[in-house]
Amino acid sequence: MKYILFLFLFVLGCEVDEVKKIGKSRQGMPDAESWDAIITLTNEGVKRAVIRAGHLEKYNEKKYIRLDDNVDADFFNENEVYTTNLKSKVAEIEEERDYLIAIGNVVVLSDSGVTLFTDTLSWDNVKEKVFTENKVVFITEQNDTLHGIGFESDVELNNWKILKPTGIFKVENNEK
Repeated sequence: MKYILFLFLFVLGCEVDEVKKIGKSRQGMPDAESWDAIITLTNEGVKRAVIRAGHLEKYNEKKYIRLDDNVDADFFNENEVYTTNLKSKVAEIEEERDYLIAIGNVVVLSDSGVTLFTDTLSWDNVKEKVFTENKVVFITEQNDTLHGIGFESDVELNNWKILKPTGIFKVENNEK
């Protein structure tokens, strides 16, 4: 009988320890995960972006979503017409600020043919602006390649500026 009581207490003690371990292991983990995820971002009910990623992690308390594994986002204007595509390795969405940060090999291609290359690009859905403080390579509709540090634009890449342009360009005599 002594051995049975001891064995019962031993098994009960092990189970309590396992429950404690499981409870601690959830700390810092996402509240939800999805694979081959597609999410739609809106601004006042108007579709502004459809984002696809191989993997999504959602953190409810932080109001934060992390996308990875080939992020591919289509952006739309106020009339829900497609304007721009963004690709990156990772994207983070701050739900409270309605803010997206694309990270790693960011490429943005507008429907007008303008292309932007950078390491990190932020998108403020409320202000409808994209920007970065990093190095950029910007290719215009006329295939001019511009380099610089820092970039600001509307989402369609129509009204843009490079904050610190760098490089050398040649002006032909007939273009003066």
